[in-house]
Amino acid sequence: MKKIQLKMSLLFALAVIVCFTSCKENSETSSVESAKLSVDFEKYTMDNGLEVILHQDKSDPIVSLAIQYGVGSNREKTGRTGFAHLFEHMLFQESENVPQDQFFKNIQDAGGTLNGGTWKDGTIYYEIVPNNALEKILWMESDRMGFLINTVTEAAFYNQQEVVQNEKRQRVDNNPYGHTSWVIDKNLYPEGHPYNWQVIGELVDLQNATVEDVKEFYDKFYGPNNATLVLAGDFENEEAKALIEKYFGEIKRRQEVERLAPQPVTLAETKRLYHEDNFAKAPQLNMVWPTIEQYTPDAYALDFLAELFSQGKKAPLYKVLTKEKEISSRAFAFNASDELAGAFRISVTANEGVDLDDVEAGINEAFARFEKDEITDQDVERIKAGLETGFYNGISSVLGKSFQLASYNEFTGDPGFIEDDIENIKKVTKADVLRVYDTYIKGKNYVMTSFVPKGQIELITENSIKAPVVEEEITENIAKELADAASEIAKTPSKFDRSVAPSTGDSPALKIPNSWTADLSNGMEVYGIEQNEIPTVNFSIVMRGGHLLDDKNNNGVANLMTDIMMEGTANKTPQELEEAIELLGASVNMYTTRESIVIQGNTLTRNFGKTMDLIEEVLLEPRFDIEEFGRIKTKTINDIKRSAANPNSVASNVYNKLLYGEDHIFAYPTSGTVASVEGISMEDLKEYYDSNFSPSVSKFHIVGKIDKTAVLKELKDLEANWKAKEVTIPEYAITDNRDKSSLYFVDIPDAKQSVINIGYIGMARTDKDFYPAEVMNYKLGGSFSGNVNLILREEKGYTYGARTNFSGTKIPGTFTASSSVRTNTTGESVQIFKEQIEKYKEGISQEDLDFTKNALIKSNARRFETQSSLLGMLQERSAYDLPANYIENEEAIVKVMTLEEHKALANKYLDGSRMAYLVVGDAATQYEQFKEMGFDEVKLLDTEGEEVKLDDVKM
Repeated sequence: MKKIQLKMSLLFALAVIVCFTSCKENSETSSVESAKLSVDFEKYTMDNGLEVILHQDKSDPIVSLAIQYGVGSNREKTGRTGFAHLFEHMLFQESENVPQDQFFKNIQDAGGTLNGGTWKDGTIYYEIVPNNALEKILWMESDRMGFLINTVTEAAFYNQQEVVQNEKRQRVDNNPYGHTSWVIDKNLYPEGHPYNWQVIGELVDLQNATVEDVKEFYDKFYGPNNATLVLAGDFENEEAKALIEKYFGEIKRRQEVERLAPQPVTLAETKRLYHEDNFAKAPQLNMVWPTIEQYTPDAYALDFLAELFSQGKKAPLYKVLTKEKEISSRAFAFNASDELAGAFRISVTANEGVDLDDVEAGINEAFARFEKDEITDQDVERIKAGLETGFYNGISSVLGKSFQLASYNEFTGDPGFIEDDIENIKKVTKADVLRVYDTYIKGKNYVMTSFVPKGQIELITENSIKAPVVEEEITENIAKELADAASEIAKTPSKFDRSVAPSTGDSPALKIPNSWTADLSNGMEVYGIEQNEIPTVNFSIVMRGGHLLDDKNNNGVANLMTDIMMEGTANKTPQELEEAIELLGASVNMYTTRESIVIQGNTLTRNFGKTMDLIEEVLLEPRFDIEEFGRIKTKTINDIKRSAANPNSVASNVYNKLLYGEDHIFAYPTSGTVASVEGISMEDLKEYYDSNFSPSVSKFHIVGKIDKTAVLKELKDLEANWKAKEVTIPEYAITDNRDKSSLYFVDIPDAKQSVINIGYIGMARTDKDFYPAEVMNYKLGGSFSGNVNLILREEKGYTYGARTNFSGTKIPGTFTASSSVRTNTTGESVQIFKEQIEKYKEGISQEDLDFTKNALIKSNARRFETQSSLLGMLQERSAYDLPANYIENEEAIVKVMTLEEHKALANKYLDGSRMAYLVVGDAATQYEQFKEMGFDEVKLLDTEGEEVKLDDVKM
């Protein structure tokens, strides 16, 4: 997963002074006073070396536990790569006292959630639960830290090998440009360097790994003396300390792990490589320079350099490649300084057919312009401004605080390193930015990669050599013969009976936050919740319509609207609007959905009024910049072309077309098609704006440190100046006349995975049975512990994940079962879905119903923690005219559901004999088998959903 470490680089230095009380092992206390924010913690070290950090936060009745180990892929060796990530998966299987597949189920049963992540420099596991389950998560985490290794059997290990390989296929092998990082790292870092390989590992290494390899890795790196435990949330310190001592105190130290010294690299020569990408539709160029490790003065300055060079309308990279040469609509740069080394990377996805030599020349021109056009002190301060808000967002949850404290402790030895981090950011000057440019970039050697669509080698940069990318061949699925596991697991001695799970006691009572509403004179409804933990607000304006208001014959206008509206105003150029938002430390995003246009904002409370002034200007004084309109169209067309090579995008578009039919607007992608976007004019956008932008179909939502009076005061101008008009939202008939099981296959040649979507038209969100059906679906595939996931992932190892769900708004949605599976398991996976859907109609056990109730009811304790989650709650409430206590009503539905009602719902809403079974994958190896699998019809489709003949497909 993505690196979890909360980097404070580029944090606004400030109006924010953060108070940390760090109670060191010798009980000395230091603090910096602040009226703004307080993040108190206590740190101590146990006898076995485990470093413990406690942070109390009683805002919500929840706790977060995070354990970060000092082991990432940087601790692996050549030929034994992927172990850290593979072991992360193993720790979710079972331990001596927590049976197979019970980690997820136990936490969900308590109303919590959990996950883990591995990156180059670390591994972390975390849980968030209602506070009554504190002891349970300490019991479980301690069991896998100290009582796991006897459960690592060949069968369990083989299963997770398969799961991890499927994760690689899904994230790397089946994605455009998926092998880019592999090519870069192999050439940037020398053989044997800890960053020479990918976190996911080499496929051959994963396949060759043994149980003994894993046990050795565990013994060395998963001891308490190589870990930081952070507990944050609603608990009492002394009680927590006693429980931590009980569960972790007896775990013995393991091998001592020496901290790795930084290993920055240099390049003796520039390396230029290319790869023909099976999934790419446009060429992509990357240039990467070696830099320096994290938390060094140069690392902070390099972050600023990347931002100034590539981000925003003023950036040289944007001006040259996007605005002037019009050869790319996706170009960015970033500096990634990690524990041992760093890299500065420029990535440019060119427009279709563009020669990457032209992109390289453009980058060099942008560098020349960067040198010529002097950056200003204001440019540097502008970058700093937005990150005060980002900092507050990062600590808005107990989990965010846990990650921050654990990361600082692991990498600097001090959970309170934030004070130093802020000072380091404050020190960055324009002179520092220019200095690191000269030191690491200008005239220095680099690694360049040219990834081009297969068969378009003429687009690579000059003097590039072929990169030795190894791609998996599709072979027949042959089950591996495994020795039977021992019937009884040997138990490691303990001072108490660890096989008995601690009781959780009473769950916190449901406490829905107070909310308020108001009706403005122009027809706009306002919904708000005051939440005072951090000095920010999150808000949104949701206008009904969106894609629903598109003309099927001129599709994509609504989508372009939300892009053009953010490109300046009548009084501000696009660059001036962008800078005005940034200087407020705000973020404003505008986007189109199937049924709405949404403006979403996040800003400091003190800047809410000024942010709303800009929102009003955007809404009421659009610029309709013709130059930007051309670039937006080009970018949209390029994105559409790229998505045509992405199996998941293809599956989504074809699935919607099959289910809704060509007469419904939902059969057409919100983005439009290449042909429709090419035909859209500026007059089309102006007409859409004049006809459909109105407060009469808009609702305003706000959550944060602001009360109703202050909100309504700041909305006065918008209320007075935004005049209402009549807007008619079209209604489309949905013809649900499916009466057969149909297998549709879309060919993506040489796909390493098959994307499976199975389903049909279901219900509207407003149907009385919708939420009961969601409850019914939970154990089928509504969570990790759903039946389809337990079989396809945990038992078979065919996929990284499998789910089922009901979707719906005021318009009927779908029931969908979905997964991405290893290509050679496609037929069997579809059959498993069919069988499990049919079997589910026979009814579930009382144990499964109780699990469903616990998971859905108890998890409400976590539902109201952050501003973003509360904003989502307000938006759901306003969209469907729900009462303020609708969550309480949903709880009542869950509580009273019986086995008979559950079974009746399954039989009413799950009918596999009428479903569409869509597979997007390699037809040459997978298509023919479906003709013998009992479907009423089997059809081959193209990527647009049109039927094609078998002769048209290369088999």
